[in-house]
Amino acid sequence: MAPKSLDPTPVTRRSFLKKTGAVAGSAGLAPVLSAPFVSRAMAQTKTLTIVQWSHFVPEYDKWFDNFAKDWGSKNKINVTVDHIPVANVAARAAAEASAQSGHDLFGWNGSGGAHLYKKFLVDVTSLVEDTQKKYGKVSTIGRQIGYNQEDKTWTAFPDFYINFPSMYRKSMWDEIAMKPDTWDNVRIGGAKLKAKGHPVGLPLGHSNDPNTTWRGLLWSFGGAVQDESGKKVMLNSKETVEAVKFATALYKEAMTPEVLSWDDASNNRYLASGIGSLIINPISAYRTFQKSNKAGADDTFVMEPPKGPVRQIMGGAIEYYGIWKFAKNKEGALEFLKYYADNWPEAFKASEGYNNPCFANLVPKPMPLLSDDPTSTPRDKLAILQDSEKWSAAPGYPGPAWPAVDEVYNDFVICDMMSKAATGQMSAEDSVKWATQQCEAIYKKWLQRG
Repeated sequence: MAPKSLDPTPVTRRSFLKKTGAVAGSAGLAPVLSAPFVSRAMAQTKTLTIVQWSHFVPEYDKWFDNFAKDWGSKNKINVTVDHIPVANVAARAAAEASAQSGHDLFGWNGSGGAHLYKKFLVDVTSLVEDTQKKYGKVSTIGRQIGYNQEDKTWTAFPDFYINFPSMYRKSMWDEIAMKPDTWDNVRIGGAKLKAKGHPVGLPLGHSNDPNTTWRGLLWSFGGAVQDESGKKVMLNSKETVEAVKFATALYKEAMTPEVLSWDDASNNRYLASGIGSLIINPISAYRTFQKSNKAGADDTFVMEPPKGPVRQIMGGAIEYYGIWKFAKNKEGALEFLKYYADNWPEAFKASEGYNNPCFANLVPKPMPLLSDDPTSTPRDKLAILQDSEKWSAAPGYPGPAWPAVDEVYNDFVICDMMSKAATGQMSAEDSVKWATQQCEAIYKKWLQRG
């Protein structure tokens, strides 16, 4: 039951979307799962295949693989879990949907999927509703993951969201008598620390981290991709231009060009190197640092994201499971998710506090590990993360998530808007106009599809 590594596929999300219309008809003929799970089906289908990203807390993958194997042993099902790099998730989903073949249970992380692939995924509304009855109402960010506002159904099961707090080297910021609690302070203090050899490290490439971080900056300045209805692109605004101008100044004054090519693991390494003075990242970066340099980790403090001129907010990455309509063991996949939800607190602990619950009462406060972490100095260093839902938002904010939101996310439009201005390829105004055109084309396509 050792996890297997899957090679990247040549089928891209973009090429898949061009074919979606032709394939969707046949996919739509697959039945929606509603029948109860029965042992006879379990006996007939002796395998369950799962694919998901390689977690940034390796201990979690070890726990999950053993958890899935144990469930399979109890039910006489051979469970296979494949782990792929997070950067390959979108392409892998496109390949499986295009081929109408692949894994039974697909785990997305960060990259848009549940709404893009609605016609290819089993309706799991009953599963989500039953889970809410057991463990409380699904959170706002959890609702963004797989809820379809137009027909009140769920395409995917919300597993967890990932928060992005600020992590800063306290001794470095104390030396300049500043605290990175506002975006202005991050820029001003970051410039001072860059002069001392300790730049700020916020990625500007194509990955999940910049997709969340720069959305957080955009929202904190009052800008947004769409309105509350989700039907109108609102990007071309004074607030967005101001956010892009600020990002440009932040890049030039407080960072170095290496951030342009960073992936999701780069800022983790940057913090652990002892060079970086501040990153915005899930606590996997801190957990890694604890294992490599306890003194450096003790000097690393965690705080809510910087306040902007309008609000204090940050993007959150989202993880969720979908069951393909072409899956060979749909019933087994559904039953596994039920069992997994019933044991979710174990998953939280295995992730060392990285996975944040989407259902209100899954992990009641005070939350273990976050409220009192014996490995941290001080022990309550991570306590502010218990309330991260208050300042975390999914990509569709302030409106609902839907296919257009997922596609804008996967195409890295917001990341490119920021980087084009930061590197001088375009003015702030022109980069916003360019990004608005990209978004409007995507929204027009999906609005026409209805």
